[in-house]
Amino acid sequence: MIIFFSGLLFFLLIFPILITTYLLLLTFAAFFAPAPPRLSNRPTRRFLILIPAHNEEKSLPVCLNSLEQIDYPPELFRVHVVADNCLDETAAVAKKFDVVVHERTNANQLGKGPALQWLMGRLRQSGEPYDALVFVDADTLVSRNFLRVADAHLAAGAQALQAYYAVRDVERSWAISLRYAALAVLHYLRPQGRMALGGSAGLKGNGMVFPAKTLRALNWAGSLTEDIQLHMDLLLNGRWVEFMPEASVWGEMPESLARSQTQHARWEAGRVDLARQYVPRLLRMAYQRFHSGDRRAAFRFFDAAMEHAIPPLSVLVSASVALLIASVVLVVFARPAGSVLVTALLALAATNLIGQIIYVLVGLRLAGAPRSVYRNLLFAPWLILWKVGQYLRIFVGERQKAWVRTARNEG
Repeated sequence: MIIFFSGLLFFLLIFPILITTYLLLLTFAAFFAPAPPRLSNRPTRRFLILIPAHNEEKSLPVCLNSLEQIDYPPELFRVHVVADNCLDETAAVAKKFDVVVHERTNANQLGKGPALQWLMGRLRQSGEPYDALVFVDADTLVSRNFLRVADAHLAAGAQALQAYYAVRDVERSWAISLRYAALAVLHYLRPQGRMALGGSAGLKGNGMVFPAKTLRALNWAGSLTEDIQLHMDLLLNGRWVEFMPEASVWGEMPESLARSQTQHARWEAGRVDLARQYVPRLLRMAYQRFHSGDRRAAFRFFDAAMEHAIPPLSVLVSASVALLIASVVLVVFARPAGSVLVTALLALAATNLIGQIIYVLVGLRLAGAPRSVYRNLLFAPWLILWKVGQYLRIFVGERQKAWVRTARNEG
């Protein structure tokens, strides 16, 4: 019986060990990411910054104030805000700034994707000239160097760019601190590792930059996960996304787990659906490119498939803890004949969990996390239990079919 359960445990350990090994590969590679391009003293590229805003009268001024502080020739960029199906004073607030305000009302097409699709249609009709579009959420702070960094990367030949999408107000609550930790590894460490290995950084929905030439070849999705679908569209058309860690956008995150429920449900439901849709296709493309001799393209497709297959960190850690506990139980009840095998399994389960801890701590170090984030890792078990519950609800059929705005923090 011990041998049977040992074999079952080894089988269950295979997937998390493979995932952890891959994450550690990206972790190691992140230290060897390429140096950023040199900034130009005389930039010439014209940028349009697009901001979708739905009932954002409180958070929008923070975003627009940060854009007013951008270090870039003011004649070379313009901000466009689409006040989308707003029931508050978002449009009136935006008009107090030096931006172009568009008001949209369409109760049948809600969400950021449709709003941006509509806005880009208006820009095409207006004929306003630009070299690249920047996409920023309405609750976001933008680093002063954003456009200069984007200009340098585009001058070096980038086909699409993603800034470091971090978390603002990290001291506000432990839930925000833990979200910071999750995004430090997801939005900073992993893209850095991919840049070192020749992969594509991926798109995060906020802080994205597309040159005009790339945009003309894209089909802008109006779904709950338009950023992931855009990334897939780029890859399948022979393009990829470069990471620009020198520039940041800091987004507002819900200060409690209850406030973040709709956001989690939207993200995870979209992830599951897109994994089913794209992973087999990406693996086929990786296989074809590998056999044709294009190793770099093969890695990009394989890595994109892995990104879909990697579960949320909370799910991965909770599964690893459960397997470690099962290993301890087997050691306690193992007979002498099976003790060597189950002890080896215990060591394997423990090493797997230690690898995940290293991955998180290195990600926080590379992203420059404040000390409070490290302290608030003590609350991680609560987040893990809550997140696993959310994930189980998605798998048993509770899917969010329509976009629902995430509740904003008070004050």
